[in-house]
Amino acid sequence: MNITKNITNNQISKSNTLEEEIRNEISSKKAENLISKSISYSNGKYAFDIDSDEKILDLFEDGVRDWWVNKFEKYKEFNDGYFTPPQRQAIPRIHYGRNTLICSPTGSGKTLSSFMSIINELFRIEKEEGLENSVYCIYISPLKSLANDIHVNLEEPLVEIKEILTEKYGKEDIGDIRHAIRHGDTTSYQKSKMLKQTPHILNTTPESLAIILNSPKFKEKLRTVRWVVIDEIHSLADNKRGVHLSLSLERLRELTKHEFVRIGCSATVEPLDEVASYLGGFYDTEIPRPVEIVDTRFVRNYDMKLICPVPDLIMSTPEEISKKLYGELHKLIEEHENTLIFTNTRGGAERILYNLRRKFPEYTEENSGSHHGSLSRDKRLEIESKLKKGELKVVTTSSSLELGIDMPYVDLVIQIGSPKSVKVLLQRIGRAGHGIERIAKGRLIALDRDELVECTVMLKKAEEGFIDKVQIPKKPLDVLIQQIYGIAINGIIEYEQVKNIVRRSYNYNMMTDEDFKIVLNYMTASYAGMEDRNIYSKIWYDEETKKIGKSGKTARMIYYTNIGTIPDDFSCDVYVRANKDWIGKLDEQYLDKLEKGDVFALGGEHLKFVYRRGSKVYVDKTSEKPNIPNWYSERLPLSYDLGKNVLEFKKTAIEKYNNEILKDWLSKMPIDSNSVESLCGLFGQQIQYTGNNSISLPNRLVIEEYNGEGYDGYKKDKKGKSEHKYLYIHSNYGRKFNDGFSRAIAYKISEYFGVGVLVSVSDTGFSLEIPKKKHIEIVKIIKELTPENIYATLKLALENTNLMKRIFRINATRSLMILRNYAGRKKSAKRQQVSADLLIHYAKKLDRFAPLEETYREIIEDSLEVEHLQEILGKIQSGHIRLEHIDVSIPTPMSFGLATLTASDAVLAEDKNNLLKLFHAQVMYKISKKITN
Repeated sequence: MNITKNITNNQISKSNTLEEEIRNEISSKKAENLISKSISYSNGKYAFDIDSDEKILDLFEDGVRDWWVNKFEKYKEFNDGYFTPPQRQAIPRIHYGRNTLICSPTGSGKTLSSFMSIINELFRIEKEEGLENSVYCIYISPLKSLANDIHVNLEEPLVEIKEILTEKYGKEDIGDIRHAIRHGDTTSYQKSKMLKQTPHILNTTPESLAIILNSPKFKEKLRTVRWVVIDEIHSLADNKRGVHLSLSLERLRELTKHEFVRIGCSATVEPLDEVASYLGGFYDTEIPRPVEIVDTRFVRNYDMKLICPVPDLIMSTPEEISKKLYGELHKLIEEHENTLIFTNTRGGAERILYNLRRKFPEYTEENSGSHHGSLSRDKRLEIESKLKKGELKVVTTSSSLELGIDMPYVDLVIQIGSPKSVKVLLQRIGRAGHGIERIAKGRLIALDRDELVECTVMLKKAEEGFIDKVQIPKKPLDVLIQQIYGIAINGIIEYEQVKNIVRRSYNYNMMTDEDFKIVLNYMTASYAGMEDRNIYSKIWYDEETKKIGKSGKTARMIYYTNIGTIPDDFSCDVYVRANKDWIGKLDEQYLDKLEKGDVFALGGEHLKFVYRRGSKVYVDKTSEKPNIPNWYSERLPLSYDLGKNVLEFKKTAIEKYNNEILKDWLSKMPIDSNSVESLCGLFGQQIQYTGNNSISLPNRLVIEEYNGEGYDGYKKDKKGKSEHKYLYIHSNYGRKFNDGFSRAIAYKISEYFGVGVLVSVSDTGFSLEIPKKKHIEIVKIIKELTPENIYATLKLALENTNLMKRIFRINATRSLMILRNYAGRKKSAKRQQVSADLLIHYAKKLDRFAPLEETYREIIEDSLEVEHLQEILGKIQSGHIRLEHIDVSIPTPMSFGLATLTASDAVLAEDKNNLLKLFHAQVMYKISKKITN
């Protein structure tokens, strides 16, 4: 094919040729129809098939070929050749200049898949014409530790290939292929050195790339960039760091004046076509860049199984469960060389390690450790170093080792509790048995019945090749403000040109002129009263020339010291309102869920939230039970996609139970006998107590109403009756969805009846605590929520909430309205919040003020999953989902998790256990009465 030949000789002219051919072929089609077309090139006109390893090896220069053959000869039998599946597909594509998304498991050779053609081309250029003192390839990692690891991994092929060229082929004048790291830890001396001896391969992070693009001298070194590699793309695509990066890539494209090859790597990502679209962006506002997909996600063998410590999680005592849990952990650790244990909280990681050391003296500080974000950098690096060398028998972690360094000696991963998504499950289990020829072995341990259901579904779907979808943010205005500021700092430019640069990003392709006007009004300080509140213009705009430029002499320094999307967090001090006694501290994210009247546990006491002032929280002591669990802010949420699959599983389980084959069906799944017994007990008790209709399904949403009797812990009136009733909504779509759904319903109830509603949210649903004297038609209220009005309802429900205040502060800081760093002084997150609380009242008076608009968008679209809410509400409106309202005298077994939700922290563990046993005994009594009658 001629186009292939052209690429080999001149990659840049290839890119332009391909762009022209695509334009000619599809320019007449509408922009919204082009995304799928751009992806289809991997199987269409521009596709090709390298049908032998020899043909791939022929693409390599002599020294590179020799190195590869020597290195991978020993794997020929296992790989059925010299290349792993992702390498076999990716290397030729990248060689011929195709934008490529590589999706393949940890240890399957992704790094060399993405880099080998680049290394080969760099040696070819150096041999034939000599490399310039500039950057040719940028490698972007979400983690500094991963950038460091890749830097080390690149050293071996670069050094050894040069040795082969020198010794075997006499190329003694061949120069070094230089590579270096540049991120937040890079010293000024190292940066200065890079100007003189510029790395040909630059390892960096999204934030550092944005700064480099505004470096007057070093940005000139980027004009020769021909390849950009984005590692762990799934961890960037679904958040604002990834949005920031997408704009930086378009700014880089503007700087280079030519297309460069975009390469994305991930072990677990879905949907592939949308992530490929994110990677590719657009040639202009209408024509998407083609991206070819290498999908070898399931080429590794996995050995995964679910373990339940005891056959009955309800009636077993905490001591029995603990004994069995740690006994099982010890047995698994002893049977393997190195074990990595994931928990869902940092406290959980510390607790598991502490108890292992306490119960089994063979685990010491020398051969065991913990790794999480609350530890010092030095401590984390020490653990990482020992892991790489195989010196630690067991390491506990939360999420910090999900990505990053290679751990070649880890041969078992244990996940305690549900990881909440198949994506996270495979990412974590994939850390075991590093290498495509080794089995990734993992064990999940569930400690409650809701987790048993989740984990069973998760393993089943993983076997079927299912991956949860990422949600890519659209049009975040705060990130856009930062990047437009950076563009203006580099020089005066037409605003129309800025729009075109921005719209080339997948995240901003659908930006309207009105959206850009909102941003311009904010950045030019066009609103009355802005300067009175020390909110100054970031840019100027000339109405006559339609150009923009930076405002102020300190613009570049403000940009350097304030850009980025990772927010500052802080803890709030908690005081008793009456006497101002200090109780303790709360993570500010925990406060997002607190409304006036909510009760939580801290320092062994029950406290009722009254109000917050800046970083101080005021409470009243109370005897009421908590309605907000202690772990709320830290645990991962169940993915919406997996939640839908849980409902499908429940539907099938009911059918199997009714046909008396549930146990046989479950026994064929990768779960142990205790898990089978517990699941059979859960479904059997639920159906015998309240029937099939009490279980939510894909076409049925169950609302369970409990009168609050039968438990002394609930608040009583003078006659000893419960003052409240409890609605348990079994919307099994994950905590983000349930948070949004519950806020909308609670707002409607408060609006109609003038009463406060206490809300508790989990992944399986949510509970509403309502005064019993109020007759609330919950089905009617839910049906009043529609796809058309849910956004506006949530906007009203968010007014004056702690969540709203915190996200406004973060977005005001990202929008450079509040500066974290200025004139050598750092503004703490606490002081940022004080400023934000003053500014938000002003912002609400303005017409579409960009930081406030973004606050609503981020919460409603990203945090509360309004798109999924609209989908489910639409099905309720159309009748595809039926609302089933049932009254119960005792919560059903599938409500036990919701009914005991707020007793699930360490302080109230005994309360939770006793309450579970009480509910269980009452349910079993009612079942026995049914049977005897």
